[in-house]
Amino acid sequence: MEVGLLMLVGGIAAGAFGSILGLGGGLLIVPLLTLVFGLPLREAVAVSLVCVIVTSSASAGVYLQRRQANLRLGMVLELFTATGAIVGGAIAFLIDERLLAGLFAVLLVYVAATMLGGLRRSAPAVQATDAETPPPVDAEATPLDGGYLVGRLPIAAIGSVGAGVASALLGIGGGLIKVPLMHLVLGVPLRIATATSNLMIGITASASAIVYLVRGGIDAYVAGPTAIGVFIGASFGSRLGHRIGQRALRVLFVLVLLYTAVEMARRALGLD
Repeated sequence: MEVGLLMLVGGIAAGAFGSILGLGGGLLIVPLLTLVFGLPLREAVAVSLVCVIVTSSASAGVYLQRRQANLRLGMVLELFTATGAIVGGAIAFLIDERLLAGLFAVLLVYVAATMLGGLRRSAPAVQATDAETPPPVDAEATPLDGGYLVGRLPIAAIGSVGAGVASALLGIGGGLIKVPLMHLVLGVPLRIATATSNLMIGITASASAIVYLVRGGIDAYVAGPTAIGVFIGASFGSRLGHRIGQRALRVLFVLVLLYTAVEMARRALGLD
């Protein structure tokens, strides 16, 4: 009972942080369950996928209602992402957990470095970046609903498969790959790319979660309270995020990410 309550509280914290900073809760859930509660890494990834499904389901309706997400583009790319997620879920049981821990440590360092890069930009510069014209697309780009053109779909399709594999192996939903892919490769405006990614990650996580479920890799007693906590935390975070000083919070979060990366690297090297 006490462990379940702690998982609920941990899920609330992870969901709130992830929502305020625009990151998926899976980035924090996996280290939390692995390092704090001692859950095997593969089982923690499975629980994280369940949390991604819950949070995506909660936000998808909002983005569609506000017409911020490009449904047609998302579903086209999701065909490839879901395929990668199924493949990733299948091979996840063949990969040594120490290798998975190493991959997760690399992911955490990457996210921390990205956030540090964002801290160096001044506020006006960030606003200018958000408002700037998207990167140019190919001359034979295809219109997909949003009032803008997207091209290079074959490249995006290949990248989407990679995002699905990464989602299944690390329990992150793949948004860290999908958003840059849509924005930089296809020229989709950043806000549209973020909303579309949030719409897609639930489907991506569902595709690989089914594989984990069939293989008996999802612990319902862990997934239940953790997913509920993430949902509550994300709901509060989305409402309170604009009232919290982002810069100080990001600095704190970077320190947490780097510490967690070190601990995951120690586990990968067998030093824990």
